[in-house]
Amino acid sequence: MENQQSFKKYLPKAILATVLVVAGYIGYKEYHYAQTHEDTDNAQIESYFVPVLPRVAGYVKSVSVKDYDVVQKNQLLVEIDAEEGQLALEEMKADLLQAQTDIETAKANIQNLQATIKATEANLKTVVLRKEKAKKDAERDNALLAENAITRKQADDSRSAYEVLQAQYEAGVQEVTSAKSRLPILQAALHKAEATLVLKQVKIDQQALKLSYTKIYAPSAGKIGKKSIEPGQLVQAGQPLMTVVQDSLFWVVANFKEKQIPNLKVGAAVELKLDAYPDRILKGKITSIAESTGAKTSLLPPDNASGNFVKVTQRVPVKIEIEDVAKNKDILRAGLSLEVSVPLK
Repeated sequence: MENQQSFKKYLPKAILATVLVVAGYIGYKEYHYAQTHEDTDNAQIESYFVPVLPRVAGYVKSVSVKDYDVVQKNQLLVEIDAEEGQLALEEMKADLLQAQTDIETAKANIQNLQATIKATEANLKTVVLRKEKAKKDAERDNALLAENAITRKQADDSRSAYEVLQAQYEAGVQEVTSAKSRLPILQAALHKAEATLVLKQVKIDQQALKLSYTKIYAPSAGKIGKKSIEPGQLVQAGQPLMTVVQDSLFWVVANFKEKQIPNLKVGAAVELKLDAYPDRILKGKITSIAESTGAKTSLLPPDNASGNFVKVTQRVPVKIEIEDVAKNKDILRAGLSLEVSVPLK
């Protein structure tokens, strides 16, 4: 009985001592951990979200993917009805043929005019020769008339023949001059037709490029986020259709308190524990530390110079690279929360 009473007497003290030892041990571990680690639970996984945007307006003909489908780069996602644009392209090609015909016509007109000029100049040379002969005949007959060797009618006929040829020569010169003056006009018409051809070809190329935009391909590999597009829907250029979440590149952005920043160094090792998978501890390293606090880059940054100033502990974003992303790809999701711990050396 005495032993039992003694045991009961010392049991509370033993329990208290055990509790104190355990509490002290736990407290020491917490203190030691706090002294050798910088940690935060204000962190989440980030990834690239690539928007899928149409470059032309139109009605959606088909959608080849569903929500959260895995896609490869350059995989067809959406096709916009291109029938109206195709008809416009055919019309432009017909206009191009007309422009080519106009160029051929302009070239033919120039060639015809050049041939006319050559023929007129050749005729003019013949008129010159005949005119020179008629001039000599008129001068000779005029001398013979002075000696009464021929009649006045013969002399007058010689002079009239010369004057006719002189008039033909002057008319030929004017005709050549007039034809040559039309040549620059026809050449300008040719240049205009050639410029028109180039312009129509550019428009055809533009239309063909627009038609290529009616097929929308994945800008990168990844998974489709929630899409907001269905067949038959009218879309405008630049309207968001869906997003592609790159599932091959993830990183962590942890927001540490400003007093923790002096203990963080680029290249330091990091331990990561996801809230969704607490049994999986990931490894990483700090790759960069932001040059400003998160509040400073927010949409409405605080202005301490206005109103009553209340000091608030600021947080600085720290980018962390995740090691073995491919190995842990099954648990990595953009936006997941996690705890970040940085061992201090």
